[in-house]
Amino acid sequence: MQVVQAVSDGSLALSSRRSVTTVAAPRRPSTLTRVFVSFVMLTALMIGLGFLTTHVLVHHRPLALEDQAVRAVAAQRTPALDVISNDVSLVAYIPGLAIATVMAGCAMRLAFHRWREFFFLVAALFAEVEVFGIISRVVTRARPPVPKLDDFPPMESFPSGHVAAAVALYGGIALILSMHARRTAHAVAWWALLLVVPAAVAISRVYRGMHYPSDTAASFIVGLGCLWILQRAMLPPVSPPAVRAS
Repeated sequence: MQVVQAVSDGSLALSSRRSVTTVAAPRRPSTLTRVFVSFVMLTALMIGLGFLTTHVLVHHRPLALEDQAVRAVAAQRTPALDVISNDVSLVAYIPGLAIATVMAGCAMRLAFHRWREFFFLVAALFAEVEVFGIISRVVTRARPPVPKLDDFPPMESFPSGHVAAAVALYGGIALILSMHARRTAHAVAWWALLLVVPAAVAISRVYRGMHYPSDTAASFIVGLGCLWILQRAMLPPVSPPAVRAS
């Protein structure tokens, strides 16, 4: 009687297992795939914005006033301002960016006991260079019609690579520090303090006749877009208890 019962129970269990259909969970795209697709979308968005700026909105206010604006700025040039604008621009040249990246990376290694933040800043700069390179070659915009104080390709005004790089680096530092800030006011202060650097670079590039104001504005979108994409992929969220309102 027990043998028959055991066989019966075994057959029932086997039948039950056969009746269950295993449904495999859908595979999520890898992090690398998501990052690549996000950068493609960012680049396409900026190319579209570039064509909109140079072909559609260029004859409408406020873009129609940009020629007049850059001429007015160029008319205010002085030898002292030329030197200052050059020094500010150098912050966003390769040597200045490299020195600031290494210094910030080493400081964060000491503070957080890891190299993740340093690699994040490096990745942000490399990503910005690639995105900027594609956009500037597809969207061919002539530089402003004023004497140039620097020597760069004449048809790569949109966007500003120097401004975008400054946003990627100093905005990246602000992002990292704000993530670790213990008060909301401290996080806001880091952003306000460090974004002064790309803002100053933007003013200097317009002053030196290399870009229109709209070029530098677009550069902020490029730099912040790169940071947003890489932050989601490379920087883990900070524990909520570490952040509290002021």
